[in-house]
Amino acid sequence: MKERSCAMKNVIVLWGAVAVLLSGSVLLASEAKPAAPSQPPAAAASGLHLVTPLKWKSSDILVKPVSDETHTIVSVKDPTIVRYNDRWHIYATVYSTSARTWSMVYLNFKDWSEAPEAKLHFIDANPGLGGYHCAPHLFYFRPHKKWYLVFQSQQPQYCTTDDITKPETWSAPQNFFDRLPASTPRLPIDYHIICDDTHAYLFFTGDDGNFYRSRTKIDDFPKGMSDPEIAIRDHRNNLFEGGITYKVKGTNTYLTLIEALSPARYYRAWVSDRLDGEWTPVPGADTWQTPFAGINNFTFEDGVEPWTRDISHGELIRDGYDETMTLDLNNLQFLYQGRASDSSGRYELLPYQLGLLTLDRSDKQE
Repeated sequence: MKERSCAMKNVIVLWGAVAVLLSGSVLLASEAKPAAPSQPPAAAASGLHLVTPLKWKSSDILVKPVSDETHTIVSVKDPTIVRYNDRWHIYATVYSTSARTWSMVYLNFKDWSEAPEAKLHFIDANPGLGGYHCAPHLFYFRPHKKWYLVFQSQQPQYCTTDDITKPETWSAPQNFFDRLPASTPRLPIDYHIICDDTHAYLFFTGDDGNFYRSRTKIDDFPKGMSDPEIAIRDHRNNLFEGGITYKVKGTNTYLTLIEALSPARYYRAWVSDRLDGEWTPVPGADTWQTPFAGINNFTFEDGVEPWTRDISHGELIRDGYDETMTLDLNNLQFLYQGRASDSSGRYELLPYQLGLLTLDRSDKQE
């Protein structure tokens, strides 16, 4: 797998492809009109907004590695999550010291209070999913009326099922590419899918500081992916892995989050008005000092003992579960992996566990 306090705030208002910087907060809107100069920033646009720098509250550990008679695991990480049929459904990565490889687990529960007791179902019980498969991404693809699970094998693969509660029903893994194109980086990492009205996009990072995209027509999905191209360029410490892209509800805006590597794991954010367009960093949610989510902008809930410095590979809670990856900025929660700050050693043995960030709006004007 991957062995490897601000007095002034910022506003982004998006009208089509135009980004206008103002003072105040991050506003994401598709049909807003500029406010007169004399008006306060809060009146600059209608629709959803985020005030930066962001502040989060973290839960206690919600999902821990629990071994069974055939799997000795040391971590639970890389979660993908949907709310479906009044239950939370999570697929995640585990590392088994008994099998000496990465594989996946599934769990479900009704309420977050039940998460610590939810049973882990090991996906390698499915004959087609033995061996190295990890970093899952789950969604329902409406044109096919099928659930898709996309994952890293190392190449990007997918399976389908009619019932996500029965891991044994996932189809045999299939490759997105007959052979990896020449433009693929040496070590592609952490694949995810998002669709607009015409195309399905496959995004991933490359262990080289770049964020890549391929695409195919909706009617051709999952076949016909184009050769990967670089969507965002940076360097490895600033742009590493765990990327995920969303459509902001009620807007023509897309939000991409990507994990940065150091000084500790944290998330940065970019926006664009097109999945095949240019991505712009979100002011106030783009640095170690003022991240989208990281040690510098989260605290633990009352009574919770600090258990992580890392805000690492995770997913925001979606508004739905289909291929559009729709996100409601008024209800932001982030399921993430964290680990004890004194843990160290080989990457695969790091004791990652899952917790939940909830955006703290207590001192924000809505």
